[in-house]
Amino acid sequence: MSIYDADEEQQVEAIKDWWRDNGKAVVIGIVMGIGGIFGWHTYQDSVASAQEEASHGYTEVISNLEAKGIDAASSAQAFIDSNDKTSYAVLTALQLAQVQIDANKLDDALAQLKWAQSHSSDETLTPMFAYRTARVLAEKAQYDEAIKAISDVKSDAWKARNQELIGDIYLLKGDKDAAKSAYTQAQQDGSNSQVLQLKLDDLAK
Repeated sequence: MSIYDADEEQQVEAIKDWWRDNGKAVVIGIVMGIGGIFGWHTYQDSVASAQEEASHGYTEVISNLEAKGIDAASSAQAFIDSNDKTSYAVLTALQLAQVQIDANKLDDALAQLKWAQSHSSDETLTPMFAYRTARVLAEKAQYDEAIKAISDVKSDAWKARNQELIGDIYLLKGDKDAAKSAYTQAQQDGSNSQVLQLKLDDLAK
């Protein structure tokens, strides 16, 4: 037997010994690995199915809100409650809040906006939550709270819009000087709104 053949035979025997000691664990590992792959695919499929179902439900709920207004509030709330871990619930809460504002149910609208903000991980929506909350608070004559709600927002994209709303709130408070200052700041922040200019022109009279 050559050195190569002897070495080959020793390697075969070594492999056989290793397999006797470890083969069962390897088989279990392979089975678990395959099961894990299939389990992961099953999980992904279930997630995709749930998302698709939530998407269809969201479309239906929004259509009902647009068609029926506040009369569709109960079904919209049921959808929010059953999908509270999804972004569809947050978007539905925003839409439901608008419907509640239109129906002058301001406390309900505030509750929806606070819920939506606390359940959203999308920071790009934060300025929208604050802006809509401020508008509702202003409608409730809670002017200082409304101003604080948007003054705390640090977003360059919302600077001009927020300043204009602050001006509107100051005007509701009867503080024309503060309103004019806020409107002017809104223009400096980039707003070229003709409506904003009309507000400034009215204050200049």
